[in-house]
Amino acid sequence: GRIMKCYEIIEKLETLSPPSFAEDWDNIGLLVGRRDKEVKSIYIALDATDEVIDEAIRVGADMLLTHHPLIFHKINRVNTDDFIGKRIYGLIRADMVCYAMHTNFDVMGMADAAADKIGLVDGEVLDVTFDDGVSRQGCGRVGKLPHRMTLDECAELVKKSFQVPSVRVYGDRNSNVRDAAVMPGSGGSFLKNALQADADVMITGDIDHHEAIDALAQGISIIDAGHYGIEKLFIPYMQEYLARNLQGIKLYAAPFQEPFVVV
Repeated sequence: GRIMKCYEIIEKLETLSPPSFAEDWDNIGLLVGRRDKEVKSIYIALDATDEVIDEAIRVGADMLLTHHPLIFHKINRVNTDDFIGKRIYGLIRADMVCYAMHTNFDVMGMADAAADKIGLVDGEVLDVTFDDGVSRQGCGRVGKLPHRMTLDECAELVKKSFQVPSVRVYGDRNSNVRDAAVMPGSGGSFLKNALQADADVMITGDIDHHEAIDALAQGISIIDAGHYGIEKLFIPYMQEYLARNLQGIKLYAAPFQEPFVVV
């Protein structure tokens, strides 16, 4: 195997998803550990849960790479009375570094990957967060589905593309859809963007009751594939990217596991 310094790996991560693309409220980057840590193996997961950290320690990973930040709200002490403190303590004890690429990856990585998965054609940025006159970057994509289909067929396409066991469908299942907006994660606050783009359907997660019925009233259908449902593509995406760019570093990927069951 190969050994690299943590900061060399960070350089590769930031080439893909520069921190400047992250939202101001976000908390990305190296959250726990030391920059000069020697890294032989990386464990990739969506969230730094207790199970994920335990497994990363069990396999002896040197770095934990997640999409969602382990530390999000301000903390004013690190001890094991608190569940976040306990996780930080466990990571430091194992001399593991923890790095998060969140909204910077949403813009530079996640959006295109999600659009590619469902075969979106002529995709454009749904929510522009960066525009310097040369390039427009941002979250989500809006474009044409591979062909005109019913909402029902679109739901099947979403299930298959993102490997989710079920989706929630709001709208007339026999209606035809062609223009689709895809917003991984929580898309409710971006419904206005999807409406503005004249999308027939919005594919996202975490839609609440009122957002859904208001969307239907304004003529757009919704397919809710869950927050984890679409965003879990972070795991294979980063696994592939790192395998290409850090040859010789051992990679572990958290197994796909929805954080809930439907009973």
